[in-house]
Amino acid sequence: MDSLRGEKALFSAWLVALVASLSVLFIGEVLGQTPCSLCWFQRAFMFPLAILLGLGLGLWWRDLAVGRYGAVLALAGAAIALWHLALYIGLIPERIQPCAASGPSCTDFNQLLLGVPIPALALLSFLAIAALCALSRKGAPA
Repeated sequence: MDSLRGEKALFSAWLVALVASLSVLFIGEVLGQTPCSLCWFQRAFMFPLAILLGLGLGLWWRDLAVGRYGAVLALAGAAIALWHLALYIGLIPERIQPCAASGPSCTDFNQLLLGVPIPALALLSFLAIAALCALSRKGAPA
């Protein structure tokens, strides 16, 4: 596999991470919706992805091996997003904490973007980033 294809995959992963990070900042800071604790944990994995992948692509390191670190971060974030989505749709019979009437709520219509729940969008974003990072590493030297 040539390095150009790896760079394109990493650039796409970085773009997904950047758009996801900017989107949740917009939702929180501009729209004023306070994230729940699970949303915060997901952000703890998404924000570094935008920085790490951007730096690895050429802003600083120009190192395609950054895809291995991106994949690990993305899969950890995906696990949290999957748990969040399972709570959201009711597969896990536990109330999303601290989603309450006095605080943020992950169960109302404010948490839908184009009809899709934000936890589902987070899961899709993390999985796309992990797949693109893995694709960037396929055939690359260890």
